[in-house]
Amino acid sequence: MQILGFEISRTGQKAPAQTRVEPPMTAAPAPGGVTASAGISGFARGWTQLGGRSSVRGLPAATPDRAMGHATVTACCSNIAGDLSKVPLKLWQRMQDGQEVRVREHPAPVLLNGEAAPGLPGQLVRFQAVFSYTLRGNGYLYAPRDGAGELTRLDLAQAVSLSKVPGGDVRVYDFTDTSDTRRRVPHRSMAHLRYMAADGWTGRSVITVAAESMGIALAGQTAAARNAVGGTVKGYVKLADYYESEEDRTRNAQRIKSFMTDPDSDGLPVLGPDEAIERLDLSAADRELLASRKFDREMIAGLYRMPLFKLMTVEGGVKANSEQAAIDYQTDCLFHWSALVEAQLNVALLTRAERARGLFLRHDFGALLQPTIKDRIEAINKSVGGPVKTRNEGRRDLGLPPLDGGDELYPPPNMTREDKAPAKEGESDD
Repeated sequence: MQILGFEISRTGQKAPAQTRVEPPMTAAPAPGGVTASAGISGFARGWTQLGGRSSVRGLPAATPDRAMGHATVTACCSNIAGDLSKVPLKLWQRMQDGQEVRVREHPAPVLLNGEAAPGLPGQLVRFQAVFSYTLRGNGYLYAPRDGAGELTRLDLAQAVSLSKVPGGDVRVYDFTDTSDTRRRVPHRSMAHLRYMAADGWTGRSVITVAAESMGIALAGQTAAARNAVGGTVKGYVKLADYYESEEDRTRNAQRIKSFMTDPDSDGLPVLGPDEAIERLDLSAADRELLASRKFDREMIAGLYRMPLFKLMTVEGGVKANSEQAAIDYQTDCLFHWSALVEAQLNVALLTRAERARGLFLRHDFGALLQPTIKDRIEAINKSVGGPVKTRNEGRRDLGLPPLDGGDELYPPPNMTREDKAPAKEGESDD
């Protein structure tokens, strides 16, 4: 208690001042978003989830949900997700001598290529995770383990939020699984696919990174949609001046307009002697809009490294050799996305000890480059007669049963075979 500015207390000592401790500021989790601490990184995460907005006033915000309505964006994401999910994702082990051996007895390839969760095929789960990864920059697979550390299922995760445990490197995910159960798990139980993660954990979508370019594309699509439904002037009606009242003139104008917009009309409007219907041709602005739509398609395809022939367009030219075009698509586009997916799945689905033993996941893109039966037989015939493969290995590639004595390499045609048959009586080398 103070009297006239002096502190009065029973002990005669001044009471210690109480220090106010402010709680740490955190950003509220958004559906499908990521919880982040306030500050620069939090601003970057919020920008990623809410969508980048251009400095140009009136340009629509580029969000993944809004961009999904653009056919080119959906085509690019579905092409990448579809091609990565339709090929098997196999588990290999790289031995000390450099040889790679297929590993089959492991839960990871079984879940990725078989039944990932009750009623969910592995291909469907992988498609959805990669589609979200290419569209939003973040894809999630819930990967719980049993008491022995073995994977038990791969489930889709929705409404995911990410937070960091104070004083450590552990991240915690809050999400809803396919059974509508809200869960909270550490990052070891979540396969988090993230693209262009500036902080290593929070992915960014190419849509929000190139927000201004995508905003222009979305604005052009909106303008084209308005033009298609009659949002712009397509024609005009010239009315006569002999109407007795303005009400009669307005009623006739509405009658003609209703006739012009009625899809069931016979195409023969009834007009007065001095009345006419004039249709406007495609304006220069409309032609420029159509030209910009072509540029938008090429720009979006470039963001996803997608060749134009995969978007069913031949404006960029078509290679004479379709096999070479498929190889270029695999090299320039799919390898870019698959390498990042494989690296992140290796860390999430394989233990540190398994990775130290040389285990790794890799897409088998041989299914995308299936040769014809003639080319396949010719290639196997050359590899057997090379010799690169034994006859039984070549027959195994064709799905044929093995032969007795077919496990020995066939000698090259320019070398003589060993004649193991005994010489007959009376015969000599001379």
